[in-house]
Formats: sequence, C-alpha cells, structure tokens
Amino acid sequence: MENDKGKINKKRLIVAFGDSLTVGFQSPTWDNPSYIETPYADFLDERLGGNAEIVIKGVSGELTEDMLRRFPTDVLARLPDYVVILGGSNDLGWGVKPVRITDNLLRMYRDALDADIVPVAVTVPSILGLDSLITPRQRLNAMIKENAAALGIPCVDMFTASAEPGETFRLSERYSNDGLHLSTEGYRLLADLLYDEVFGEVFQ
Repeated sequence: MENDKGKINKKRLIVAFGDSLTVGFQSPTWDNPSYIETPYADFLDERLGGNAEIVIKGVSGELTEDMLRRFPTDVLARLPDYVVILGGSNDLGWGVKPVRITDNLLRMYRDALDADIVPVAVTVPSILGLDSLITPRQRLNAMIKENAAALGIPCVDMFTASAEPGETFRLSERYSNDGLHLSTEGYRLLADLLYDEVFGEVFQ
C-alpha cells in the first residue's frame, strides 16, 4: 500500500524534537534518587498501539538556535510525516527574548512544511519557584499559538494543561519534580494531549 509520500508498507513516522523536555529528563527525588528519563514519546507510542514509528531527537540544555542548526539532519533528512517541536524553555532561562525564540521556532515550522512534513507546535510549560519567568513564557506561548494558527498547523497548549488552577499560572507540583522539568505524570499528560488533540484522529 502506498501513501501520499510514496512510502510503501511503512508505518508513519513521527519525530519528537526538542530539549530535555523531549528527552524526558527527571531530576532525582527522595522517592526516586536515581536519574531517569521518561520521554513523552514512549507514552504516546503506547496510546498509538505501535501504529506509528516514533524517533526521539532531544538534546538536554539546547536553545532553539541549537535546535535550528540540527533540524536539517535530525528531522528534514528523515522525511517524517510529523515532527513535534517543543523548545524555548532554556532560551528563557538565559534571557533570550520571546520574539527571537519565536523566530527560530517559526523557521522550523516553515522548513517542515516546505518538506511536506506536518509540524506540531507545543507551548512551553510554566515554571514553579521563579514567578518572574512566568510572564515571558506566556508571551512566548501566545506567539507560538498565533504562528500555528497563521500556518494552519496543530498546536498543543501544554502550559495551560499543566498549570495550577486559578490565577498564579505556576507549574503544578503534580506535573513536576523540580519546578522546571516534568514528572512521569507530566510527560504522560503531554502524550495524552498529543494523542487526544492530534494523533488519535489521524491513526483511527
């Protein structure tokens, strides 16, 4: 059977692309003192029942400029059907302006589209313990949503889904062990959002 990309009898390919939030980094805790990785892609693969091939291309500590540099090799050269793009948290930590981060992300969205790859934008989660960094996240995420809408691509709002209820907009302790990275439950939440809002319908 041949699909519109000319791939015969192959599972559709999804590349999970980003930084430590794609790697599935978890800080050690008293309950789990050993370093572990629980990438959301593994949970998404479970939800999809193995009906897609998912390749994880995350590098901890990367800025979106770093992601942009390796995008041709790690994404475009593979010709996936979809690429989930999550980046920007590290940039904000280094004081990079949201508009510059958005420019880098937008280039990746457009490069993917030009290669007939569907980019899936993901907003960056909030943070717990540094309230001054929440507003820049909200600004960045607003731009991510605007660009996704303008390009007509899927956008998953991880910020809203993982924030505390109410008006603080802090990252919920339920979804993070250290206030920055996600917990197992947080990574599973992202996988569920991707499945429910994007891939579940595609792979029905």
